[in-house]
Amino acid sequence: MRKDDGDGTASEASNGRASADLGKDPYWRNIKAWENVSEAEFMSHRWQVANAVERKGKLLNFLAAVLPANIPASRLDERLKSPTTREEFLLDVEEGMRVAPMAVRLTPHILSVADWSNPLDDPIRKQFVPLASTIVEDHPQLSLDSLHETDDSPVPGLVHRYPEKVLFLATSNCPVYCRFCTRSYAVGSNTESVLKTPMKPSKRRWETVFEHIKNTPAIQDVVVSGGDSYHLAADHLRLIGDRLLSIPHIKRFRFATKGLAVNPIRILDSRDGWVDAFVEISDKGRALGKQVAMHTHFNHPHECTWITELAARHLFERCVTVRNQTVLLRGVNDDVATMSTLIRKLADMNIQPYYVYQSDMVQGVEDLRTPLSTILELERQIRGTIAGFMTPSFIVDLPGGGGKRLANSFETYDQASGVSTWMAPGVTGEEVFRYYDPIGRRT
Repeated sequence: MRKDDGDGTASEASNGRASADLGKDPYWRNIKAWENVSEAEFMSHRWQVANAVERKGKLLNFLAAVLPANIPASRLDERLKSPTTREEFLLDVEEGMRVAPMAVRLTPHILSVADWSNPLDDPIRKQFVPLASTIVEDHPQLSLDSLHETDDSPVPGLVHRYPEKVLFLATSNCPVYCRFCTRSYAVGSNTESVLKTPMKPSKRRWETVFEHIKNTPAIQDVVVSGGDSYHLAADHLRLIGDRLLSIPHIKRFRFATKGLAVNPIRILDSRDGWVDAFVEISDKGRALGKQVAMHTHFNHPHECTWITELAARHLFERCVTVRNQTVLLRGVNDDVATMSTLIRKLADMNIQPYYVYQSDMVQGVEDLRTPLSTILELERQIRGTIAGFMTPSFIVDLPGGGGKRLANSFETYDQASGVSTWMAPGVTGEEVFRYYDPIGRRT
């Protein structure tokens, strides 16, 4: 844990030594508005929250300040309608936000690692900032709740699909909002195209969830997600952790958060109590013989900075188990070089590369989905090139509630039609599920 100065603020000199040791520059100063922001200021979670870019007007103002006057054409996708000026790009974003299912919220950290001189091809921009010119026709089988989570919800905010495992949706807020969110029906603010079904952090609602878990002895495993566990106050984190640890039949649980990937500063900020609460729960679980883990979400190597490395090291030194779940996204990480680099970066930070997900069949982001053949080829090329325990499982979360299956475990796959069929005998018996490749992208 980093030591505080007498006034309780993190030591800039200490931070400076850490960054020098890793040989990294203050990357946020590439953004003109933050070129004079000190390391100590940037390393404040409170500063990150206060300077987050959210809502349309704030995003457009940020982009207007960082984009070049002339936007270079895409080098990666000839089908992109390339804006030629900053003004055209801003209009493209504005129209994209009008039809996007997800709201916008971005931290200074994640905005600072994007390459705004090449916004069409930048993998960070593609994940978070919609462009109307890149939107393609949705497959008719897409939906906002493609996994049918609401069908498997015995009480509000709890998904009970697997016999021994439940998904506890503690909140519907996140530190950032991904365009491709599988819960675009509930997560984030309302958009012009989607009215959300929010799951606010309410102790009364949580109590109903705890009672269902307590009264269902078959449940051994809980995923606490949302939304994002990073948006829980430290006391709420402790409350949830202590309640789950107190239930005898709960053997393991994990908190899902993209926080380490998009705002690693909070892990290192000794003035913020979130990480101390997490470590406390992890330690209590270990003392009881129960596993408490963090599941995070990196999609591209550019998301990993020296601050990320320090945050991951801090968690490792505090004996926190961290696993990563990557989503396969077209033009972001759907090539062998990028995915291999990401897996190795995670392994080097002692983060287990746990899952690579085939993109869910969610409405409004068809431009980011890949055919099933892509994930199959990635696994074929990558498996055997890194230690087996650091090789992720390449999976498909079956639309319609079939659950997670290895990508190569399909029953049939017709690449010409783009239709694959699946069964999940342990979950749904003989029911057949279908996954559909994006229209016009069957290879």
